Amino acid sequence: QVQLVESGGGSVQAGGSLRLSCTGTSNFFSKYDMAWFRQTPGNERELVADITSTGRVNYIDSVKGRFTISRDNNKKSSYLQMNSLNPEDTAVYICNARWLSSDLWGQGTQVTVSS
Repeated sequence: QVQLVESGGGSVQAGGSLRLSCTGTSNFFSKYDMAWFRQTPGNERELVADITSTGRVNYIDSVKGRFTISRDNNKKSSYLQMNSLNPEDTAVYICNARWLSSDLWGQGTQVTVSS
């Protein structure tokens, strides 16, 4: 079964940086559009950034200029570099992969930013 495994979460102070990684197991990883979502208790899952199979990227306004999404198809991985973190970025970050009818989710990784 195809899986996504995230890593790289943790606790940092405001202004710090973290890099999240999401590694897939599919041999068709390069065909997937990849995305990072985040969720806080009591709130809906929010799209943070995505990158298509062709490399086109998109960000929500609140992370533009601070976060960078990328991918390495040879490593079957997607990354989210997060700089200038602030407490409002605290959430569980969840990796997503979509291709045709396949819609995969990781287990999530906690990011906590203290002021």
